[in-house]
Amino acid sequence: MSGNAPARREIYVVDDDAGAREVLSRALHEAGFQVIHFADGAALLTETRVRTPACIFVDAHTEGRPLALLKKLRIEQCPAPIFVASAQPSISMAVDAIKSGAFDFVEKPFRVSDIVARVGAIVGTEPRSESLEEIKQRSQRLTGEARLTPRERDVFAFIAMGKTNKQMARELGLSARTVEGYRASIMRKVGARTATELVRRVLDQGRTD
Repeated sequence: MSGNAPARREIYVVDDDAGAREVLSRALHEAGFQVIHFADGAALLTETRVRTPACIFVDAHTEGRPLALLKKLRIEQCPAPIFVASAQPSISMAVDAIKSGAFDFVEKPFRVSDIVARVGAIVGTEPRSESLEEIKQRSQRLTGEARLTPRERDVFAFIAMGKTNKQMARELGLSARTVEGYRASIMRKVGARTATELVRRVLDQGRTD
């Protein structure tokens, strides 16, 4: 990877469906982002070797083995958070995506306004009003198969605060790959396919009021 700092408002969209690619790209552009879109993973890799975007959005069924693409981006230490989308989602697919380096998993069909909001939240994130300790305490109330270990509660709290894998790794003194493993384990335990769904389920179950 080059030493370029991420371009704060530049988003890369990878989807071999030209129509879907155009709709999402237009919506992101209208929201104030600069968008570059690609039809395959090879073209994306060529670009990320010389320029780092603020965020990457990849369709899981794009030609070019997307999970292999995620692993390649991780090996090349691309710092951009990566969203993976699929019209045929499953818990196992979401877990595999997270373990391969994805920041989050998105189910199709989706409202483009939701994706724009999620991208905006991670690129220029607004912190949750709750503190890390408050979130950890609420996640501690999970029981049974969903019960989280202390380290998983640490990772979950950072997920709820909108931190990327690399930010969590730095804060916790772990490797990004180890963080991805914890994220995948948490999602599997809770039965969530996306970070948004994960946070909602855990915090809703942890309410005392």
